[in-house]
Amino acid sequence: MFTIICYDIVNDKRRTKVMKLLKGYGTRVQYSVFECYLSTQELAKLGRLLRTLIDLKTDSVRCYRLDTLAVQRIQIVGIGQITADEGYYLVRDRG
Repeated sequence: MFTIICYDIVNDKRRTKVMKLLKGYGTRVQYSVFECYLSTQELAKLGRLLRTLIDLKTDSVRCYRLDTLAVQRIQIVGIGQITADEGYYLVRDRG
């Protein structure tokens, strides 16, 4: 499901770790905002990983799950585009 993840991390080192983790799950669309296509299991795993990286007393990570209709209603003012779910991946054998 299309998921928007945004964060407010107080510490630079923790913020960098969160950013690097999220790069493995989706597309960075703004400084602290990622768009991802995640299954329920992937989101649960990501949540567990995030809890190990952030300070639960000072940091905040928000995950917004959007259904197909909500994604179609997203409006962007200025530059950018909505992250597309590729649906398939090309794997090339270099052998």
